[in-house]
Amino acid sequence: MEPAEEIRPRVAVSSCLLGAPVRFNGGHSRDRFLTGDLSEHVNWVPVCPEIEIGLGAPRETLRLERSAQGPRLMTRRTREDLTAPMTALAAERAAGLGDVDGYVFKSRSPSCGLHGIPVYAGESGPADRRGRGIFAAAIAGARPELAVEDEGRLHDAVLREAFVERIFASARLRALLAGDWHPRDLVAFHARHKMQILAHAPAAYREIGRLVAAAGERPRDALAGEYARAFRMALATRATVGRHVNVLHHCLGMIGRELDPVRRADLAEVIASYRARRVALTVPLALLRHHARGAGVDYVRDQTYLSPYPDALRLRNHVPA
Repeated sequence: MEPAEEIRPRVAVSSCLLGAPVRFNGGHSRDRFLTGDLSEHVNWVPVCPEIEIGLGAPRETLRLERSAQGPRLMTRRTREDLTAPMTALAAERAAGLGDVDGYVFKSRSPSCGLHGIPVYAGESGPADRRGRGIFAAAIAGARPELAVEDEGRLHDAVLREAFVERIFASARLRALLAGDWHPRDLVAFHARHKMQILAHAPAAYREIGRLVAAAGERPRDALAGEYARAFRMALATRATVGRHVNVLHHCLGMIGRELDPVRRADLAEVIASYRARRVALTVPLALLRHHARGAGVDYVRDQTYLSPYPDALRLRNHVPA
């Protein structure tokens, strides 16, 4: 299996989160995780939609206002409607971001916010705080399979791990499909990702398997597009403790015959401790990796589930709630 570290995801990001002084006040919103740990392993594609539609920094503040046609992006003082240029830019960007593996948006922004953005009823009416930024909503709507988050939610350990897992899986697939791949390569890719997909969406694994089974019979480009969408959407489903436990036991079943009774019992006990939410997922995974290597069980050893992203990111260390 090609190590995750050798394939760097391409991730679009609001420029201000990387430290660019493009905020409405001329400042930035540099995020430590993005510019620190994660930057060592990804290639950033910075985007600032406000600057790209011709607004400066500093600039007049913006907000969303309700209308019969949907939310409008308005300047607060001069009352200029920027919805059309922002929507057009989003359509252009969505079409041009086909090779990115994820997008990190700026939270609380009327352009880029993904959650809880106020949408006002006119100039002075009350706000509905369930909106999405105009640019972010258009990107997410055009690319539903794309891993998207805002930097605020990435402070949550579970959401951070899920996002990072998705961008690295997407990058591995992108690297495969960018080359001179053959049906057997797609079959091998799918086999390496079996446990990872099962931890998220067991039913989807079976559906995707039917695509792979027809790999030698379908037009290559159509198959690649359909597989890519289905694969990325499967990983968008939240993994659960119960599904992780099922996968851990599946792996144990494949290597158990190579272990003595004491080691099998130890591993089963650690999985039970994870199920009871007493230890982090890293604990049973470390034992599985160790035993899969020691026992020479290549199928388990090569599963991306055991190392879905660089270990240096330390993202599976939280004990589930």
